Amino acid sequence: MSATVVYRPMTDADLPAALALSEQLKWPHRLDDWAMLLRLSLGFVALDDERLMGTAFTCPQGDYATIGLVIVSSDYQGKGIGRALMELVLDACQTRTPILNATRAGALLYVSQGFVEFGQIAQHQGLAHVPALQPLVGAKTCRPLRDADKANVLELANAATGMERGAVINELLGIAKDSVGIEHNGRLCAFAMLRVCGRGLSIGPVVAENLDQARHLIGVLLAQVPGEFVRVDIPADCGLGDWLETVGLMAVDSVTQMARGGPPRVTGDVRQFALVSQAIG
Repeated sequence: MSATVVYRPMTDADLPAALALSEQLKWPHRLDDWAMLLRLSLGFVALDDERLMGTAFTCPQGDYATIGLVIVSSDYQGKGIGRALMELVLDACQTRTPILNATRAGALLYVSQGFVEFGQIAQHQGLAHVPALQPLVGAKTCRPLRDADKANVLELANAATGMERGAVINELLGIAKDSVGIEHNGRLCAFAMLRVCGRGLSIGPVVAENLDQARHLIGVLLAQVPGEFVRVDIPADCGLGDWLETVGLMAVDSVTQMARGGPPRVTGDVRQFALVSQAIG
């Protein structure tokens, strides 16, 4: 390593090297996944001469900012680079409360920087089976999302996460392969999105009033992609885990939700049953 490590904001030109960094860790990100996060976030890189050896992102979402893809090349670990990148993204959070999903390898660093655990996220994935759909209770119908639903989708997303999701929802609506919602008396009360991501497809976010609605939405989306590789990241306590395994999406990993300050608070009658991604929440 050269005597001086250079830290600077990430640009589009850094994306191929960043992809190579995640491939080194056997993470399944595609170039488009990195590009999406850069559109939504402020990214930083660490360079040894011209070699990219570390990354970190912060995505502002109202009073909160999610931190993700904090990666240091295996050739440069143990040299304080991860800590320096974290200091950069924490400064970039400004007055926002930073939150993140910590791997086992990263948890000790985040604890040392004042982060406290507030939950667990379970990663489920596999080749999707088509589940038998249970009928919705009450005068509710499931249908594709429409352009006119955008304001309702954003309202639900904000309420379910306690964060301002405007930029995130705009991005997802533009790239979703499929998206569905549940309507009651002419108003949207739940929704879910499916997009190309990682090794195949990803379902998330899933926002619903209850577990039955979340299962129904995921089931409708899985019916569009039978036999495809699908990933869903869920709050471990949301109640979906056992059912996801019955449809071929097995629990393969978990991460720890952490915040430096009070975590976001859900408002209203909905909750988020599946994340957009571990980096965005």
